[in-house]
Amino acid sequence: MSKIPWLILLAAVAASPTAAHVYLEGKQATVGASYKAVFAVPHGCAGSPTVKLRVQIPEGVIAVKPMPKAGWNVDVIEGEYASEYDYHGNKLSSGAKEVVWSGGKLPDHNYDEFVLSSFLTDSLKPNTTLYFPVVQECEKGISRWIEIPAEGTAHPHEDKSPAPGVKLLPKP
Repeated sequence: MSKIPWLILLAAVAASPTAAHVYLEGKQATVGASYKAVFAVPHGCAGSPTVKLRVQIPEGVIAVKPMPKAGWNVDVIEGEYASEYDYHGNKLSSGAKEVVWSGGKLPDHNYDEFVLSSFLTDSLKPNTTLYFPVVQECEKGISRWIEIPAEGTAHPHEDKSPAPGVKLLPKP
């Protein structure tokens, strides 16, 4: 077999959508502990620069604090939690439901990271994957990284728009 078909196959795999979505840098996090979520943005929308990133905060993730980013505004949209959570002796019944970075411009040919710190409550189930749906808005176009697989199915590598996810580990 010649080398050309292998090169074509390699190029097709490298260009596949699974390698091109917004993802979480860390692949694992511990339930009942602090968690630093680093959202990697490897590209824009079909060549257009990213100008806004919206991250939905899942239930059970509390005490969210986004990291400021030079040249970007950061907003936290708050709301009521489905449950009340104990956090260092305080009862929390509301907090961040979404974090939005906007006003900046990330060219398609550049990579950047958007960071938030949080706490993963004991209500989260170990040995599952926690998903953070993300909407990436660009000067031209929107990419919605929001697909969450049904419980018990594999991570959505075959999906075109997988939500970033982190595997939850039990407390040590």
